Amino acid sequence: MLEEARTAIARLVEVQSDDVVFTSGATEANALAILGSLRAGSTKNQTPRTKHALYLPTAHASVVENMKALAEEGVEVEELPIRDARVDCEKLKRMLRPETTLVSMDAVCGETGVIWNTREVAQTLSAHVGRSTSYMGGRMLLHVDASQAPLTEKITRAHFGADLMVLDASKIGETRGIGALVAHRTISLASLYRGGGQERGLRPGSEAPELACRFAAALLAAALGRGKFRAFAERTRAELIKMIAKEIPDAYINGSSNQAPHILNLSLLGRDTDYLAALLDEDGFAVSTRSACESDSEDGSRAVLVLTGDTERAKATLRISWGPETKKRELHRFVNALVRAVVFIDNERER
Repeated sequence: MLEEARTAIARLVEVQSDDVVFTSGATEANALAILGSLRAGSTKNQTPRTKHALYLPTAHASVVENMKALAEEGVEVEELPIRDARVDCEKLKRMLRPETTLVSMDAVCGETGVIWNTREVAQTLSAHVGRSTSYMGGRMLLHVDASQAPLTEKITRAHFGADLMVLDASKIGETRGIGALVAHRTISLASLYRGGGQERGLRPGSEAPELACRFAAALLAAALGRGKFRAFAERTRAELIKMIAKEIPDAYINGSSNQAPHILNLSLLGRDTDYLAALLDEDGFAVSTRSACESDSEDGSRAVLVLTGDTERAKATLRISWGPETKKRELHRFVNALVRAVVFIDNERER
């Protein structure tokens, strides 16, 4: 069961089956990609203290926090430059060094839905002096967290230009507790812990064959339904924005021109959006204000702050997303519930 699931996922992402390493989810897979690649292959001439890594500041906490961990170990860590919701590759060229080992970014921002220019970054790395164009001996790797991509984007490793790619079952269906790191065997990775030889010795512990099968089935379903769902999501997103703009004219949209159509991030200035999310929950709608992994932050959405530079917008965000099983009428009911909740909060503020 496990190997059939591994082979099925490998076919979808167009790699060899032994390139797929199962993990507990994207958080662990990102940690293995980041910490594993930077801790592996250190020599007398290149210790961890002489390595250099760059990351996208809007990325998931599992990327940002592990980059901080590397910095504590002595790795030089910098944020990727952003301009107009894209990595500024002209600035990136000037930041790359012979000791640059890893560049980490996501394919689709989970909070805002921005689709990042991973292939352009990959081309920039390939063109840089000292970059190996093969996996053999290459040391400037591109890590792409593609966990938010499968519902609307092609998910082959070549599509993103990735050396290391991460997927997560919970982002495409109901299955939780399993993800994958896609990494060619010739990429040197250090295990995060010890205890067994499972998953190429990179992830010790008993595997979960049933979860792996569900994961593979969900990825296949997403691939087969991608075109239909993307067209539906584009139409409904445009309708949602139009309806919201009519009823809540001071709502700001946080995103870009290159956007995953099933994610809509709003800023509702001056409103307590955590309270708003609770009111919507009572009406049967599950939305969020920022990443669940940073729900205790008092600074609001880090991703929106980086994207807009506006603190007030970052503190008043609402993230709305929908999937292939969502009906158009449900989205219309959601807008009505959102308007009622906003009016209620506005009336409360005026008292």
